[in-house]
Amino acid sequence: MDLTAILVEDEANSREILRNYLAKYCQEVKLLGEASNISEGLELIKKNEPDMVFLDVEMPFGNAFDLLDKLPDRTFETVFVTAYNHYAVDALNSHAAYYLMKPINIDELIKAVNYVKEIREKENALDGQVLNAKPIKAEGKITLPQQDGFQVLEVGDIYFCKADDNYTEIYLEHKKILVSKTLKYFEDALNSYAFARIHKSYLVNVAEVVKYKKGKGGSVVLSNGKELSVSASKKATLLSYFK
Repeated sequence: MDLTAILVEDEANSREILRNYLAKYCQEVKLLGEASNISEGLELIKKNEPDMVFLDVEMPFGNAFDLLDKLPDRTFETVFVTAYNHYAVDALNSHAAYYLMKPINIDELIKAVNYVKEIREKENALDGQVLNAKPIKAEGKITLPQQDGFQVLEVGDIYFCKADDNYTEIYLEHKKILVSKTLKYFEDALNSYAFARIHKSYLVNVAEVVKYKKGKGGSVVLSNGKELSVSASKKATLLSYFK
């Protein structure tokens, strides 16, 4: 699958390096244009609707997050390219697909392109369709610790789990249970079942996912009608469950 891309980077030398790397090592990427600032980048993206955008973080007259804020309904995947690692959390919160450090490592660049290619292929195949997950309904039980003891729950009755600081909200068909354990605890506890971490805040029962929607991070619709956001970095794991 070929990919289209836009490069937004204020340093001419950095643009040249990435352009040459893409031409030599990622020939499936067609570079549609380059921009040296936020306003030029915004115009290029709106005009071309690329599959992916290589985006420097710090630029004159704004930064990468200013650009992304102006594109709330974006459908492209973002690959941050920066010399600063302290933007990693902000990049994750902005649904970045990948985070490349300067100087660019060729192997990491190839991984970034392959990751975007993988999720675009799956998205194109699944977008808007009624989904049938590969795994069957989860069968088993899980024990939920509570102040006055514990509660035993059928794993298959869980629709999704939501992080709430050091607590987790367990969503069933007609009720919600608050448990004094982190979402990471339940991610580990449900590891042998078909549960996917789709976001820093959500762990879903894949058997209850009926629809996938493309978007800046994407989203899933569950059988109970609930729609949950999907982080770009979690897309590949989620989409691998479906045919």
